[in-house]
Amino acid sequence: MKKQAIIIIPAYNEEKNIAGVINGIKNVIPDASILVVNDGGEDRTEEIARELGTRVISLPYNMGYGTALQTGFKFALKRGYEYAVQIDADGQHDPGDIPKLLDEVFNNKADVIIGSRFLDKGNYRAPFIRRVGMLFFAKLTSLIIGEKITDPTSGYQAINKHGLQFYAGENYPVDFPDADVIIMLHRAGLKIKEIPVNMNPSIQKKSMHSGLKPVYYIFKMVLSI
Repeated sequence: MKKQAIIIIPAYNEEKNIAGVINGIKNVIPDASILVVNDGGEDRTEEIARELGTRVISLPYNMGYGTALQTGFKFALKRGYEYAVQIDADGQHDPGDIPKLLDEVFNNKADVIIGSRFLDKGNYRAPFIRRVGMLFFAKLTSLIIGEKITDPTSGYQAINKHGLQFYAGENYPVDFPDADVIIMLHRAGLKIKEIPVNMNPSIQKKSMHSGLKPVYYIFKMVLSI
């Protein structure tokens, strides 16, 4: 890559998907700097990533998605990276969208570029209850910040140095960083922009919105906002 950018992959027990994600990134950007943050997983995720020549940070136990992400952001700043892309390890995000996400931050279009599943009529189809929740938080976030946000729960983002500094700071929520982060970014004066991205179906997808987690998630988001 022409500029100092790193691709951060938070992962928890993704041995069935991590190789495909890493190889997909390398197919698009052969010289990509990639960091896998192994969130205390007990499978072969770390081993597979290292076999593919990828840098890995392993957390001592499962500390949560936000902590894994922030570990990557802090690493990026410490190593002098000016830009980062966060992409999930389950294979749903299409690595082919990384260049256009990065182009937006390279060209100073915004501090944080969100890859939206809903800007164009794409192939993403969420379960009904989850879709209702996404729509609710999209409307609420848009109302609060005064600009349209279609996908506040997207984990596919490109971030410049200002965004990295914010994400690495003490105010970043380390459990489920979603709609509340967008509002915090806006209040901190950072510019946010969405662009459409594609999604790949993932047989191995494990939704965090299962069991009692949706109840906690909604409760936490409403309190945070």
